Amino acid sequence: MTKKEEIIEATLSLASVYGLKSLSMSQIAESVGIKKPSLYNHFDSKESLIKEMYNYIREKSKENLSLSQVDYSEYMKDKSAYQILSGYVSNYKKMVSNEKMFKFYKVIYSERTTNSDAAEIIVEETNKMIEATKMLFKYLKESKKLDIDNIDISSISFAMTIHSLIDYELDKKSIGDSINKDLIDEYIKWFCKEK
Repeated sequence: MTKKEEIIEATLSLASVYGLKSLSMSQIAESVGIKKPSLYNHFDSKESLIKEMYNYIREKSKENLSLSQVDYSEYMKDKSAYQILSGYVSNYKKMVSNEKMFKFYKVIYSERTTNSDAAEIIVEETNKMIEATKMLFKYLKESKKLDIDNIDISSISFAMTIHSLIDYELDKKSIGDSINKDLIDEYIKWFCKEK
């Protein structure tokens, strides 16, 4: 593990206890066993550290899914729209449910209304999901697997609904409430029939 990664890991652990807003660069440096000025050799500011933490944890979560090794055109060729969308949503859920990603999101979500850096990360993640959905819907339309009139609006509608349903499941899990594991699947089936 590099020093930069060690700093990111320490920041995530501290943020999950103290929150991002009240976390200081001094606390982070002390946690890693370096002096505060040395921390600035790796990150210009706390904001850049938070942004880098998001990118690092997201990429590590994606690596664990081995998503980069899949030839999507070949993978999707013999699958229905429902199977493709289910696989897409399943992979996204696995990525955001990764232990470190989940810990990071808990902190970010709790601070997004009072911390513009946290809100910016939420917006960025949502935009990434919408863009990925848009690319997927273009393929589904071109391959005539799904009849979509307006790819932009359909992508936003689908991505935001899935995003909200995942949040709902995670919130229910956090309070120990039972989860309807079929809810997202039922939505995907409904979406495929409605389009």
